[in-house]
Amino acid sequence: MKKKVGVIHTFLYSVEALKALFAELVPEVEMINIIDDSLLREVLDNGGVTPNVIRRMTKYAVELEALGCDMILNQCSSVGEASEIAAKSVSIPYVKVDEPMAHIAISLGKNIGVVGTAYTTLGPSVRLVESVAKALGRDDVVVNSCYAEGAYDALLNEGDKPKHDKILMETIDKACAENEVVCLAQGSMISLVEVCKSKPVPVLHSFRSGVQQIKEILAL
Repeated sequence: MKKKVGVIHTFLYSVEALKALFAELVPEVEMINIIDDSLLREVLDNGGVTPNVIRRMTKYAVELEALGCDMILNQCSSVGEASEIAAKSVSIPYVKVDEPMAHIAISLGKNIGVVGTAYTTLGPSVRLVESVAKALGRDDVVVNSCYAEGAYDALLNEGDKPKHDKILMETIDKACAENEVVCLAQGSMISLVEVCKSKPVPVLHSFRSGVQQIKEILAL
């Protein structure tokens, strides 16, 4: 029988990208998706996670466990800290898609730039890298917040992806000039991964390593 992994999404565009990576990296796993883009909107409108966001994410986690999932993957960095609370309500592993990226970044350098288009994502992503560094005893790690101002509005409010990508690439270039490794904090940035391979420092995205961790957790 196939193992089942539930994925909680807050962004519609992440589904197909993750499906492709599941098919490539863990074809023996069935992916079960819950999509609630209102979670991200509520976080953005309130400047952070709310009790209602935690309540809904907890409910989704409980439902995924009831559906027979062997583990749960949290797709969105903006609600990563809410997932830590929701994880206490289930007995199966509930992991963040971006935590492996944090480990890789720390292995590659001590000055780490985290690029984000929304402060609600940037804060949790920076804190995640800092917490992983602390857990690994890496007191020398410095995490720098790199905000792509205007990119989020360009994409979601104006529907102008070229403008979004231009602002974001300018921010990534600046981050590369000032850091030894750069982390892309949001799933929506996956379209820029190939372009970033030519940058002078490693530019990391969470989805590939986030899916790869499933192999180890489920002993596949």
